Amino acid sequence: MNLVDIVNQDHMRPEVKNFADFKTGDTVAVHARITEGAKSRIQIFQGVCIAVKERGQMTGHFRVRKSSNGIGVERVFPFHSPAVEKVEIVQKGKSRRAKLYYLRDRSGKSARIAIDYDRK
Repeated sequence: MNLVDIVNQDHMRPEVKNFADFKTGDTVAVHARITEGAKSRIQIFQGVCIAVKERGQMTGHFRVRKSSNGIGVERVFPFHSPAVEKVEIVQKGKSRRAKLYYLRDRSGKSARIAIDYDRK
């Protein structure tokens, strides 16, 4: 084990294992800590998870996209970031791809993802 692996283990958060087991296509609500001046609060960012990268690694992150007032907004949340408090699954979606970047070009009904009723 080299020095980089030792530093990464020290900075990994054990709470990441308590996150919901979501996949690409799921609608998730991410509770993120926002700091404004001296105050901090929890803000919920709810949208479709369009990409998950390296779930168990230190550099792993997931990308969530939502439409706010007709404008598409994407945020990248690192798994081991102290700003991410909690991840909840709102709706489970059927996805046949690992990355749903094609949703960036779509809006309205064509941007919908089918609900996966079979998945528990």
